[in-house]
Amino acid sequence: MTEHVKQLLDRMADELRHRLQDKSITDPGLVGIHSGGVWVAEQLQSRLQLEAPLGRLDISFYRDDFSRIGMHPQVKPSSIPFSVEDRHILLVDDVLFTGRTIRAAMNEIFDYGRPASVTLVVLVERDGRELPIQAQVVGEHLKLNPDQQVKLRGPEPLHLDIVQLEASS
Repeated sequence: MTEHVKQLLDRMADELRHRLQDKSITDPGLVGIHSGGVWVAEQLQSRLQLEAPLGRLDISFYRDDFSRIGMHPQVKPSSIPFSVEDRHILLVDDVLFTGRTIRAAMNEIFDYGRPASVTLVVLVERDGRELPIQAQVVGEHLKLNPDQQVKLRGPEPLHLDIVQLEASS
């Protein structure tokens, strides 16, 4: 794991620890969005010493642009191995960009039940939001050009790359 990502995760875990303590939340449900969000959630689960099993979401079928992007060849089943009903959920993703992935993830979570609350936790938040979605815990805020993307590579070691998108013709 690169030192930069390790520092971001340490800071995020500290902030989450304080947030949970301030709200008297003792047993949150941790849910990562496939695949980078799961990698981040695994790291946070270890740092926070949470005993509940980790939930994993693949939101491919919940996306509002599914018909436009088509079937993703590596769709994985979602699994939330705990009751969502009245539970405080920590929803984790690697990068918050347009907000569409988070909207889809929340739709899927609500299919499992009605949580007491959902706290959005992201490693990187960048500009370009299309939906009014905001993370409560953020590792790093990045300003990127429209032709750039940030990618989390992993799972071992975790590191962030800024990728230049190729111009489409």
